[in-house]
Amino acid sequence: MPRNVFVNSGSVTFVQNISVGPHAFQADEPSANGGNDAGPESHELLLAALGACASITVQMYAHRKQWPVEGVHVHLSYGRVPSEGQSGAKSGMGNAIEMGISFSGDLNEDQRRRLLEIAGRCPVHRILTSQVEIRTNLLITSSPSVTEPFVGNDQRSGGKN
Repeated sequence: MPRNVFVNSGSVTFVQNISVGPHAFQADEPSANGGNDAGPESHELLLAALGACASITVQMYAHRKQWPVEGVHVHLSYGRVPSEGQSGAKSGMGNAIEMGISFSGDLNEDQRRRLLEIAGRCPVHRILTSQVEIRTNLLITSSPSVTEPFVGNDQRSGGKN
């Protein structure tokens, strides 16, 4: 069962304290953006989630198939790229994630191709390539771990935000 993620602003500008179950870590902005670089920035966390998910999915699949995967190596980058208009949409800039994957182990080309295909089917990849509805609600701030939304002030955002 997925655990909730809690993010709270820190006492230092832009530092965010993140907790997931028993895990705690920080996010921040790079120094060039006014932060202290105390942790990865938001885009980097998103890329890390995608890379980890793809690697774990590949490892699970290889384990079930008893294929000799000794390691999965994922390199990711994010950028804005020119996009072509689709079905009446304007041309402009779009978001792009580049994900390169390599595998260690005595694998043949068919196995490598199949593992690459499996990486593209990981749950985070599926979320990022689907229509995602994000519901943003104002919470009553009686506690830093509030889970009850303030009823009646629901801002819904369709699409990928």
